[in-house]
Amino acid sequence: MRGRTSGYVPTWLPPIAVVGALLVLMPLIAMATRVDWANVGSLVTSPSAVAALALSLRTSVAATALCVLLGVPMAVVLARVEFPLKALARTLVLVPLVLPPVVGGLALLYAFGRRGLLGGTLNLLGLDIAFSTTAVVLAQTFVALPFMVLTLESALRAQGSTYEAVASTLGARRGYTFRHVTLPLMWPALVAGTVLCFARALGEFGATITFAGSLEGVTRTVPLEIYLQREVDPDAAVALSLLLIVVALVIVGFAYRHPGSRRVK
Repeated sequence: MRGRTSGYVPTWLPPIAVVGALLVLMPLIAMATRVDWANVGSLVTSPSAVAALALSLRTSVAATALCVLLGVPMAVVLARVEFPLKALARTLVLVPLVLPPVVGGLALLYAFGRRGLLGGTLNLLGLDIAFSTTAVVLAQTFVALPFMVLTLESALRAQGSTYEAVASTLGARRGYTFRHVTLPLMWPALVAGTVLCFARALGEFGATITFAGSLEGVTRTVPLEIYLQREVDPDAAVALSLLLIVVALVIVGFAYRHPGSRRVK
């Protein structure tokens, strides 16, 4: 059957696909040719690079955890609950996907900055979020959360609510149905969404530099370190870029594995 499906592909599609692949691959190959392979190890293990990588990993993990904590309820509500202005709510949730990251950073600054909508109150309570590590986590969560919601909601809507309905007719309570039916059904999508959120958080730049600034060891993540090193030490910038590319390849490869779905108990 697999051999027959190729006959349904128009002959003009593969050449266009090759052009698209080259458009993606050529810049990566060009960057690989500029890497100082003899010194790449020392370039990516400099104190500033290590500090930036450690900060990126910590904040990306924290942002991913927030995306799971907030994104799962949001996706389930959008997929399973009918309420007024649902289409508008879905649109607003997905807005960060199309916003320039710098605009997102400005929005966060006006919300949580010292003179922001909520920042003034938080400042009176002794909480300064802007230009801190917490700001990095919030910026990464802001841009990554829609990936979790979109991935989970699409999976839930595609699967339908038949299993939940059957569980309900058998007398299962809502909490039991959610834990033992809904969660197992969306487990593969949850894994993929989590990996994609981590990847997006790790590569975040615009919202971070606008909302959190660039303080070494506090808010300077790997993308910000690459941006700064681009003028000072181009070889270090290219080496760090290669490191992010390798991490991205691993993450995307893991996300596009087809994790086995758990059985509904």
